[in-house]
Amino acid sequence: MSFLDQDYREIITKAVIGKGRKFTEDKHVVNPTHQPSSILGCWIINHLYNAKRKGEEFVEVNGSYDINVWYSYNDHTKTEVVTERVNYSDQIKLSVKDKQTVGNKVDVYAKVLQQPNSTSCTIDQAKQKIQTEVEREFLVEVIGDTKVSVRVDPTGGTDDDDWVDQLTEEELINLEPESTD
Repeated sequence: MSFLDQDYREIITKAVIGKGRKFTEDKHVVNPTHQPSSILGCWIINHLYNAKRKGEEFVEVNGSYDINVWYSYNDHTKTEVVTERVNYSDQIKLSVKDKQTVGNKVDVYAKVLQQPNSTSCTIDQAKQKIQTEVEREFLVEVIGDTKVSVRVDPTGGTDDDDWVDQLTEEELINLEPESTD
């Protein structure tokens, strides 16, 4: 019996060979130019990131964003917006890993499930600084070559046009398209 006479074949195809997800909460300190009286607003903008595989178990997502804090000072008589750039590095463990991978060439994709968002912004009166809490969440996927086994029909299958012969000419004439009204 030759290889081609067997009931199964191995096919090599691109597929998701690793997947992971991570929710992160960070605390940051923003240094205002004046002693803040109150926080008027806090928002995160200019989020940039990239992902790369780190060994067999992890994907590393490196990124940055700007924290903007609008605050009042001088006993609530003046306002100012202070901006600080924050860099981060998240190690995301792959919870799903394919054991049937072939080769070393992979593509890594990261998708933001939750953009960086400020959940808290407070004044630390003792240090005259502003503290913010930021949360974010990523889903990462590693795409690579993998083996898939498929069963082969030993009879060679059926002709693709056989289904046409199952309808009579009268049935074809009486077909009415569905109305989308």
